[in-house]
Amino acid sequence: MTRWKLVIEYDGTGFVGWQRQDNGPSVQAAVERAVKAFCGEDVTVWCAGRTDAGVHALGQVAHLDIEKATTARTVRDAINQHLKPLPVAILSAEPVDAHFHARLSARRRLYRYRIVNRRAPLALGLNRAWHVPYALDAAAMHDAAQALVGKHDFSTFRASLCQAKSPVKTLDELSVARQGDVIEVTARARSFLHHQVRNMVGTLSLVGRGKWSRDDVGEALAARDRRKGGPTAPPEGLYLVEVGY
Repeated sequence: MTRWKLVIEYDGTGFVGWQRQDNGPSVQAAVERAVKAFCGEDVTVWCAGRTDAGVHALGQVAHLDIEKATTARTVRDAINQHLKPLPVAILSAEPVDAHFHARLSARRRLYRYRIVNRRAPLALGLNRAWHVPYALDAAAMHDAAQALVGKHDFSTFRASLCQAKSPVKTLDELSVARQGDVIEVTARARSFLHHQVRNMVGTLSLVGRGKWSRDDVGEALAARDRRKGGPTAPPEGLYLVEVGY
């Protein structure tokens, strides 16, 4: 039996999320079916972060155990062959120690949220960014974001269905940068609450529009009440970029 670490890229459009569910296709089920087709084994694929419906990944990390004797190249290529034509790709596969766990062993996670800030609607970027047609001040958003960096009770930015034991998280980075029409929000922490990144982005969008100030963001954080925060940004702009171990 060999434990394999996979790095996976996928377009979350059309999936109910990473996690296997009864109400539609999931990324997890797609990968597990591909593994079954490759080696004939029923496996469970564990991931570093269970992305929601419509959320994408550039560097999702997962692990699984396979009895079949094989090579890293074969694992990658064979699973990819059986994933076609789904928008899911195994970027790499490598054998790891049996104690490695994609979620529990992770030490940091990097998410990026992409906003296209222009009047014209999206054509090529449809379902891969949040289209915001009104002007946003990215510099003001970045300044306000710094009020959220550090160790806090993030209840204001936590989804009601979040299963985390504690709302206290340490946010190592929250930055906002513009390049042309594109605004990218980068969030880095060991772990996040359910919808935390999307709720922070939605709140910062109010700052970008001039409706909120940095002080308003700080007050919302201190309130520890989801009702005091801004809207939840849509899922299509969010990407799981990297997981560190």
